[in-house]
Amino acid sequence: MRITSLNPDTNIGASGWLVELEGHRLLLDAGMHPKWEGHKALPLFRAAGNQEVDAIAISHCHHDHVGALPVALRYFPGAHVLMTELSYFLIERVLHNSVNVMTRQRAELGIQEYPLYTHDEVDEIAPLFQGFRYFRPVEWAAFHKLRSRRASPTLEFFDAGHTLGAAGIRVAGQQETLFYTGDVCFHDQTLLRAARFEDVQADFLIMETTRGSRGTPAGYTREAEIERLVESIRQVLKRKGSVLIPSFALGRTQEILAVLALSMTEGRLRRQPVYIGGLGRVFTEIYDLQAHRTHRQHHGLHLHEALDLVVLDPEQTQQLPLHTGRLFVVTAGMMTENTPAHDLAVRLAAEERHAVFFVGYTDPDTPGGRFKASRKGEPFPFSQKVPELVRHCEVQEFDLTAHAAREDLLEFVGLVDPRVVVLGHGDDAARSWFAEQIAARYPRIRVVQPIPGQPVEL
Repeated sequence: MRITSLNPDTNIGASGWLVELEGHRLLLDAGMHPKWEGHKALPLFRAAGNQEVDAIAISHCHHDHVGALPVALRYFPGAHVLMTELSYFLIERVLHNSVNVMTRQRAELGIQEYPLYTHDEVDEIAPLFQGFRYFRPVEWAAFHKLRSRRASPTLEFFDAGHTLGAAGIRVAGQQETLFYTGDVCFHDQTLLRAARFEDVQADFLIMETTRGSRGTPAGYTREAEIERLVESIRQVLKRKGSVLIPSFALGRTQEILAVLALSMTEGRLRRQPVYIGGLGRVFTEIYDLQAHRTHRQHHGLHLHEALDLVVLDPEQTQQLPLHTGRLFVVTAGMMTENTPAHDLAVRLAAEERHAVFFVGYTDPDTPGGRFKASRKGEPFPFSQKVPELVRHCEVQEFDLTAHAAREDLLEFVGLVDPRVVVLGHGDDAARSWFAEQIAARYPRIRVVQPIPGQPVEL
C-alpha cells in the first residue's frame, strides 16, 4: 500500500489522499484550502501522476473535504464518486454554493481564476455520484474490472458523528486494510450522536489531529457549556442587546438551532424569531427531512417547526434595527468578508449591549479570529473591507466542537492497533502532540507525518 497526501499544506487545508492498493487507485476527499484562493487552494492533483483513479470517496460535505471535486474529476474523468447516502442529499447544494461564492469573489475581490468550475459542470458530474448506507462494503474498483483481472478492494463508510453524512472510511484489500477517520466526533452533540467506530480494525490509520494542541479542561462538560451559552444569550436579550453566533451553514448552524429550540421549548429562552442565512436554511431543511435516516437525538425535533426562522437578505443585514434584542445564527463561521456574519459583526461591535458568541473553531488569521482576539475599546485590523475596527460589544467563546478531543483520539489509536498511524488535518503543534503521545504510549506503532505530494510506502 502507498499513500500520498495531496494537501498543499501540512496544516488544515485542502484534504485529499491518494491510496494505491493492489494495482488500484482511490482518492479520499477532494477539498479546497479554507484560507487560500484560486488554483493555489486546490489539492496537488498533479502529484497523483497521469494514471486514472478508480474512484473518489468523500468523507463529508464540508468545503475543505469536497470543494475541489469538480476539478478532481477533470484530472480523473473515469472515476466514480462514492459517499454516504446522507452526503448524497447535500453535495450538489454544497458545490453549487461554491460556484456562487467564487463568482461573487471574482466580482468583489478581482480573483480572475474564479470560478474554478461552473454550475453546468456540477450538473454534468452529478450522475457520477452514488450514495451508500453506513456499514455496507462496496467494491470501489469493480466499475473498472475490464481494465484489470485483479479482485476489487472494498470500502465501507462508518458513521463519524461530525456532521450530517460524515464518515470514516475503511479500505480493505486482499491482505492489508486502511482506515481514514475524516473529521470525527466521539461525543454526542445536541442533534448528532457520537461516532460509531467501535469495531474498526486496520493495519494503517490516517487520522485527523485538529485538537491535538488543545487539551480538555478539568471538569469540562458539554452540558455545562450549553447552559452557559443559553444563560449568556438570556442576559444579552434582557438588556435589549442582539446576539450574533457566526457558524458554518452545514452542521454548526443546525446544532445551535437545536440548542435554541430546546431552550425555548423548556422556557429558558423567550420565543422569538431566529435570523439565519439562506444556505443555512437549506441545510436545516435537509436535517429535518432526513432525521429518520440519521443516528441522532431528538428525532421528533423539526427545527423549521420548532423555531420561527427568518432568512436574512443583504438589505436586512445592513438596515435591520438591533436595539430590540435579536438572535442571529449566520454564516460564515470565520466572518469572511461580504458575508452576513462579517457585516453584522461590524454593526454590533459599536455598542456594549450587543454580543458575539463563538461556538466553533475560528482560524486566528481570519476576520473572525481577529475579532475574537480583540480587546474591548482598542482598535484592531478586522478585514480588507474594514481595515480598523473598535470593539465595544461583549465577546465570548463556547467550546461546542464537532471534533474529537485529543484524549479520545489517542485512545482510539490503541483500539485500532494499527502498524502505522499517518497524521493529518492539524497544525504543527497538534501533530507533534500526537506523535509524542503515540510514541510514548504505543511504542511499536510507527508514526508518519507525510510531506505534501510525496508518496509514502506503508
